[in-house]
Amino acid sequence: MNLEIERKFLVNADLWKPRDEGTYYKQGYINADAESVVRVRVAGQSAFLCVKSLAANFTRYEFEYEIPVKDAELLLELFCKKPFVEKHRHTENHNGKLWEIDVFHAESDGLIVAEIELESEIEDIVLPEFVTDEVSTDQRYFNFNLHKNPFKQWR
Repeated sequence: MNLEIERKFLVNADLWKPRDEGTYYKQGYINADAESVVRVRVAGQSAFLCVKSLAANFTRYEFEYEIPVKDAELLLELFCKKPFVEKHRHTENHNGKLWEIDVFHAESDGLIVAEIELESEIEDIVLPEFVTDEVSTDQRYFNFNLHKNPFKQWR
């Protein structure tokens, strides 16, 4: 089964600094509504088409497939509304778990979010010192909502 169990946290930029240059992500949405999301993503030298269901707590169905970068770029241009979600993704291991730290750019500049994928919703995790508030269920922080309502517009 293709289940994604994910929790998200805000990052205190005073306590976290990137250890590398990260991977640049550019993503757009062919569909993004309350029921499902169809996303096109270019991540470094790779590209993906992804379909996600509505989240229930921290869990959702996710189907992600690698596609040619040229196809993704064309899909972004022809079928995805702007603005795109742009970010650099950094990864760090903390207490045996992989954390993905997204530093957003463009219309969501200033936002940094850390994500962790889990085996179950009740799995215990040890939080790194750089994370602050949990925003797992705050839909404003879902990437597809940042596309519709970028972080810069919140202020």
